[in-house]
Amino acid sequence: MVTVVMAADHAGFEMKEALKTDVEALGHRVLDVGTDSADSVDYPDFGWRLAAAIRDGRAERGILVCGTGIGISMAANREPKVRAAAVSDATSARLTRLHNDANVLALGARVIGIETARDCVRIFFETEFEGGRHQRRVDKLGLAAQGDEDR
Repeated sequence: MVTVVMAADHAGFEMKEALKTDVEALGHRVLDVGTDSADSVDYPDFGWRLAAAIRDGRAERGILVCGTGIGISMAANREPKVRAAAVSDATSARLTRLHNDANVLALGARVIGIETARDCVRIFFETEFEGGRHQRRVDKLGLAAQGDEDR
């Protein structure tokens, strides 16, 4: 069991709410950092809230939802401990865990339906990082985040 931090903007609010039950059914705890309605908000605020929860150790994994999954993942990825990937199907959800060791799944409520989102969530949590040759690449992501110019 891990703690999963979940965040969404107004476009992703309904999908986030629906996915909370799925995450809990997989045996995980949910830390919901908002938004709490479909009223218009700024997606970076919620991407940053999720990133802070991971940075501070309050959660190990996360799920972000906005209109496309792109903007909110860009905001969260400003935090070096976050590896957020916007996905739109089960294959990309599997590969982002298998090859990229993503710790945050980002979904677009305006571009995928709830059943596809549920498949992505299930596969994201079922898939382990493969390591091996991929570890070197994931390590380089950390170097880039630290501003290491000697890559």
